[in-house]
Amino acid sequence: MEVEPEVQDRMLQAAGAQLLPDGRKGLTIHGWEIETQHRPILNSRLLQEWEGKLQTPHLPEMVFGESSLVLKHLASGAKLYFNAFDALKDWKKEGLPPVEVPAAAKWKFRSNPSQQVILDYDYTFTTPYCGSETVDVGQEKIGSDEGKLSVVWKDCKEQIDMAKLAQKENILFFDEVILYEDELADNGISLLTVKVRVMPSSWFLLLRYWLRVDGVLMRLRETRVNCVFEDGTNPTILRESCWRESTFQALSDKGYPSEASAYSDPSTISQRLPAIKQKNEKLEFVDNK
Repeated sequence: MEVEPEVQDRMLQAAGAQLLPDGRKGLTIHGWEIETQHRPILNSRLLQEWEGKLQTPHLPEMVFGESSLVLKHLASGAKLYFNAFDALKDWKKEGLPPVEVPAAAKWKFRSNPSQQVILDYDYTFTTPYCGSETVDVGQEKIGSDEGKLSVVWKDCKEQIDMAKLAQKENILFFDEVILYEDELADNGISLLTVKVRVMPSSWFLLLRYWLRVDGVLMRLRETRVNCVFEDGTNPTILRESCWRESTFQALSDKGYPSEASAYSDPSTISQRLPAIKQKNEKLEFVDNK
């Protein structure tokens, strides 16, 4: 349900927020600049460039290479951002073995539509990507070797207050960005998206990798990041990652449906998939003087 522009303006003003200028999509609030960009699928020339940079002849069918979510804390210069290139770089680095599929020998992929393709790589594009981070000074990006301040994720016991996030609060900005997608030759779905929600008290985002290989496997890797607005130069930012996975056979053995059509929405079936990895982290600011 869309909010009337006049109502949205009043909500923004009451929260001390402003929409970004010049047609940019996003807002500034409590010292944060939050922006999303939606760009077209990479064309053939750019795909070749990416294949060269990533050193792989394989990329998802639809790569939204210039689409992104960027959250920048203006006082510290800390910037969190999410993009397809970094996610695919992590996919390549993890190098999972291909999921075994009975019909795999008959699959025909975009790169060789007239030939049978030997699936000797992770064609699901499963990524361990949790996002990217850096510290900006002016227009120059710096890291721990070049600047005085860097950011690093460290394990912690603190958890995101999901109960507080579930409380009713005005949503000042919401958007979802698709980073890449592949329909696995009509045998399922591989999808990486990031959603962001900004309220008067905090911002919250969900990075989700969703895989369904019909009749074989489902995989869900989710990263949630939350920042509660507060005074001070260095904000408190918590990140929680959870990986879930199950075969269709294991779900069937538990009495769940075995038809792929029953698993079109990852939000509704995530609890059916057992967790195989979980991690809680906090963003720390490191002075490298």
